[in-house]
Parts: sequence; structure tokens; C-alpha cells
Amino acid sequence: MAKKSIADVDCHGKTVLMRVDFNVPQDDTGAITDDRRIRMALPSIQSVIDRGGKLILMSHLGRPKGKGPEPEFTLHPTAVRLAELLGKPVAFASDTVGPDAQSKVAALAQGDVLVLENVRFNPGEKEGEASYAKTLASFADIYCNDAFGTCHREEASMVAVPLAMGNQPKVVGFLVAKEIQYLSDTISKPGRPFVAILGGAKVSDKINVIKNLLGICDYVLIGGAMAYTFSLAQGGKTGKSLVEPDKVPLAKELIAAGSGKLILPSDTHCGDAFSSSCNKQVVAAGNIPDGWEGLDIGPETAKRYADIVKSSKTVVWNGPMGVFEMPPFDEGTKAVAKAIADSDAVSIIGGGDSAAAIEQLGFADAVTHVSTGGGASLSMLEGEKFRAVEILDEA
Repeated sequence: MAKKSIADVDCHGKTVLMRVDFNVPQDDTGAITDDRRIRMALPSIQSVIDRGGKLILMSHLGRPKGKGPEPEFTLHPTAVRLAELLGKPVAFASDTVGPDAQSKVAALAQGDVLVLENVRFNPGEKEGEASYAKTLASFADIYCNDAFGTCHREEASMVAVPLAMGNQPKVVGFLVAKEIQYLSDTISKPGRPFVAILGGAKVSDKINVIKNLLGICDYVLIGGAMAYTFSLAQGGKTGKSLVEPDKVPLAKELIAAGSGKLILPSDTHCGDAFSSSCNKQVVAAGNIPDGWEGLDIGPETAKRYADIVKSSKTVVWNGPMGVFEMPPFDEGTKAVAKAIADSDAVSIIGGGDSAAAIEQLGFADAVTHVSTGGGASLSMLEGEKFRAVEILDEA
């Protein structure tokens, strides 16, 4: 799936329209609480401005209704933060395709950076409106997609805009190139043993991922609350654990299909309440007493999973093993994260809570790749093709 990257095009004197993912978390005052997504886009941004390009950045933030400006979702704080990170001024347009954007695009000089207001303020973004896409496309000579977190979506800034640019260069940024390299190319030709570790709350969220990975992995290790639905499918007792009774037939199918590959927990760390200070006990999987709930994999399972990881050559991890925000029910997630960090395997952390856990535990620098897109990384692990990537120029 190799695509031309921003490094492959001559940016000098050209205007580059780059779709980034500046959908950053903010506090009640609008202050950015984690600028990681902005920092991850810096290599692509710097590449354009260092080579004398003019750069226009577009992104969404949050879930505005698409009926005009909603101040709580403005991208202005991201422009301010980007200027601090770059050590140079960054212009900001108060609209996306309106008069302010048009005048600021016209005023760009070589090496300048402009951030457009939230693309989702415009109804044309979600609807893929032709006139909206055409106006955005008219701003630039080169299109660059560096927003992996939204690659699984077909919004205008991801699909209609690059298509409206006709034969002009359409490339990936360094971040999307890296995501494709690890989440698609590495997984299509993995070093073996190839191990996937899947956690999280619901089997229903991961059905297609489990099915796809059972076809290509040597082992698929299950943790998190979805393990209790598998317990139920095996006739086990799950107390007041989070389960999906309607997914039991599906869990039975997956157990049958994954014979020898699908590895389920052998023990469970339980609490009598959802709290750090609750009464706790470790029980055999499928033996959770009434009034108790499973909140983490048990120590025996954690050791077994760590041992499997140690002997692997490729590891993909998506979803925590338990309630990792609440000690002591973070122990299973910590044990798995440490085993991945200590292993020599190519290790890919699939966004969302897994990325948060690996960062929080201080292991981010010890793994091969931490994905920036939770939903997008899941879709890629399901084997989906992304139209937003397919339409870009082949390398």
C-alpha cells in the first residue's frame, strides 16, 4: 500500500493543503491538556516550511453540529500551540472557505503556516458538498493527508477535496506513512510468532478484528471485560461483571474458530464494588461469585500472556486487560505493557486506551509504534481498505 509522501514532492514556492488531526483534548477553559497529536504532525509541517512551501492546515475538533461556529470547538488554541512548538507565527482563519480564509491564503508567503477554522463547522464537510470541496481544493497546488485518526472516514477534507484537485500531487504525510507501514504492511508480512492482544469492554466492538486476526495470527490473547462474555459462553459464572449475553452465540463461534489460537484468561481479579478500596479476591476464570465483578486478568493469566509475548516476533495490542485507571486493577495491563516493552518483537499499539496506557506507564519509547488513531487502527486491523488513502498517489 506504499504511497508517495510529502518528501517526494517539490514544495518550493507551492501551497500545500494538509489535513491534520488536531482533535486534541481540552479542559473546561479550552486549554489543551495533551498536545501529542499536534507534536506528531510536526515532521510533515516542518518538511514543507523548511523547503519554502506555503502551508495550509485543516482539521476537525470535537463533534460540532455543522451549522456554523461553535466557540467551544474552535481550532484557535491549536494554532497558538503550534506557533509555540514551531517558534514562529502561525496565522489563523476564522472560517474554512469564507472570506477570512481566502484573504489569508492569498497573503501566504514562502515558509508561512495558516490554520483554518474547524472543518466540521461547515455542513459541506460531512456531506461531501462539491462547491465546498472545490473551494478548499482551489487553495493549493499539493494535497497531503497526515490525519490517520480520520482515514477511515470519507468526509470532504479526506476524500472530496483531494479528488477535486484533479491531477495535482496527492500524498501522505510522514505520520500516515508510518501508520500504513506498521498497521498494514508489517501485519501483512509479520515476523512469527505473531501475537495479538485484545482487551476492552465489549466483544461487539472487536468482532471483526478478532475474526481477521484469528486468520493471520499465531495467538490471539483476550483480556478486559469482553473476556467475561467468553466465560459465559463456556458456561462459567460471571457474577455482576460487565457481559453481553446477546453475544454469547458469537463468542462460542469465535472459540470454535480459534481452537488453539484464541487464548482466554485462566484467572480473574475481582472486586465486590467498582472501587480501588473494595474487597478483592483472585478466582479461577468462570468462577466469579455472585455480588462480585471481574475488574482485571489475574496474576496467572498476566504471567502466561507475558511469557507468550516474550517469545513473539510481532505483537499488536489493542485494549487494556482491566480497569487500568484504577489500581490495583491496573496490574494485568502493566504486566502486558512491560512484557511488550521488554520484548525484541516489532510492537504495534493500536491507539485509544492502549495508547493512553502505554504512555501513562512510561513505555511509549520502548515500543515500535503507537498508533494515533483508535477507530482507524481498529478498522485497519479488521482488514478494511481506506478510500481516503486509496485515492492518493502511488509511490
